[in-house]
Amino acid sequence: NILGHSASKMVISTCEIKRVELILVKEQNGVQFTSTTLVTPTPTQTNPSGEEERETWGKKIDFLLSVIGFAVDLANVWRFPYLCYKNGGGAFLVPYLFFMVIAGMPLFYMELALGQYNREGAAGVWKICPIFKGVGFTVILISLYVGFYYNVIISWAMFYLFSSFTGELPWVHCNNTWNSPNCSDWADNGSVSDIYKATPAQEYFERAVLHIQDSNGIDNLGRPRWQLTSCLAVVIVLLYFSLWKGVKTSGKVVWITATMPYVVLTVLLLRGVTLPGAIDGIKAYLSVDFLRLCDAKVWIEAATQICFSLGVGFGVLIAFSSYNKFSNNCYRDAIITSSINSLTSFFSGFVVFSFLGYMSQKHNVALDKVARDGAGLVFVIYPEAIATLPGSSIWAVIFFIMLLTLGIDSAMGGMESVITGLIDEFKFLHKHRELFTLFIVVSTFLISLFCVTNGGMYVFTLLDHFAAGTSILFGVLIEAIGIAWFYGVDRFSDDIEEMIGHRPGRYWRLCWKFVSPCFLLFMVVVSFATFNPPNYGSYMFPAWANMLGWCLAMSSMTMVPLYAIYKLCTLPGKFCDRLAYAITPETEHHLVDNGEVRQFTVRVNSIILYGNLYGSTVL
Repeated sequence: NILGHSASKMVISTCEIKRVELILVKEQNGVQFTSTTLVTPTPTQTNPSGEEERETWGKKIDFLLSVIGFAVDLANVWRFPYLCYKNGGGAFLVPYLFFMVIAGMPLFYMELALGQYNREGAAGVWKICPIFKGVGFTVILISLYVGFYYNVIISWAMFYLFSSFTGELPWVHCNNTWNSPNCSDWADNGSVSDIYKATPAQEYFERAVLHIQDSNGIDNLGRPRWQLTSCLAVVIVLLYFSLWKGVKTSGKVVWITATMPYVVLTVLLLRGVTLPGAIDGIKAYLSVDFLRLCDAKVWIEAATQICFSLGVGFGVLIAFSSYNKFSNNCYRDAIITSSINSLTSFFSGFVVFSFLGYMSQKHNVALDKVARDGAGLVFVIYPEAIATLPGSSIWAVIFFIMLLTLGIDSAMGGMESVITGLIDEFKFLHKHRELFTLFIVVSTFLISLFCVTNGGMYVFTLLDHFAAGTSILFGVLIEAIGIAWFYGVDRFSDDIEEMIGHRPGRYWRLCWKFVSPCFLLFMVVVSFATFNPPNYGSYMFPAWANMLGWCLAMSSMTMVPLYAIYKLCTLPGKFCDRLAYAITPETEHHLVDNGEVRQFTVRVNSIILYGNLYGSTVL
């Protein structure tokens, strides 16, 4: 018989908010018993400040697959294998791995840790040093610009996928309505170097898919093609329903989109190595020519590939890691995911060159006549090779499903960077995520329509050349300087220790402080010094198009100085005080009023500047 009981609920604030129910039971004999029950918090649980707790990934594997799916994209298939073949084969791995270790992995680790500790998007994380928030808007804009044309690549793959459901693939012969008199089968071509000849697969891509023959340049685009517009609309719908509920939905989608490419690549490799000439292609891919390492261009191309293949600087890694649990081991995640990315690039080379070797032998031409990178590889050469296989339609369906999945999860990452970055900066958008996501994807769709016109390939080429070239390198450089030299490597290391229980080693701190910024500065200089105007085949873009491209690139880069000026002009006090506020973490602004914070000491109208090797810059 229970005489009475009382219940109380406590909220324990640790890394995660947990609710514990404590029940006190008193029996007749005076003996008291207590029992506790851990109650799972509801999704709408709030923290002490009254704000909703940030959602987290349903499972750790959801996060890993999302990062891998974003980093492993079409460039892993169509660019790295060709660069490896062109720049000394296996010898190219020397500069590639060197830059991976000194810059790629440290920057990858830095972005994962930055997002996880601050639990904000690309702009919001800069509460650690407000004057640098402009770089957050830089990377958000870059991700948005890339979405304008990256979704078009996925729509091409979808067009090819639908076209593959036929008894005979449409890019096999020259007797179609879209073919020109210059069309010639490989067997009749004599030499593929004949610039006046075009293969059926090449004409299918350019004349049946793009309809580029109906445009004479970027100033004559024409109307959007309804076939490609329909495919683009399907891609946009897929993206919306993958993103509208946040990481709870996107984390499930990547179970398919991030794993399918590995299944398909394995199947294609097993088929490819059985083809005649495949071994010769793989040997050419792996052939070692160490003399190529004496060429500075090889090292520059290796450095460029590292910069773009890992996906740093798009704000995606920051956005994804911001949904991690606070105590998640981001160091281990950085090593695992960046390694998988590089191994995937290397593995895909075997798949690509087994088929290129087959094409070389089948048509009795040199391998360098069929080896190419970019869209020409996956939309011309590879479809042409597949068309010669028994059951070609089945192989084509499998291949283009792989391209779709490679593209979709990378596009999801770019869109998530934009959405998370903006809703974290403008808090009122949190309650309207579904509508805001719809606004972003529809806006992207409308701009992308320029890329599915008759002259859309010219717009695509212009965007690809300017949207994320020098600007992304500049953004990552400013990001690295802001963390290493203003926020401070010491403090950043303290943050990581608070999360995972141990500080980064001296190697990582040296890379963040000196090696990576110097590497990025070098890449920015090289990017400007080696700039070449864009072209598509023999078509050279007019001067106004190049100016428009530079305006696009500068629009993202200028966010850094513009926001810094805005911040300095809107903060209170004298210039010294405003500067102290601007480069002090927002949580320590109250200390600036006392004239002392950890980084800065303000003295009678003067600023004293000094620093130490691993610490933060001190004023």
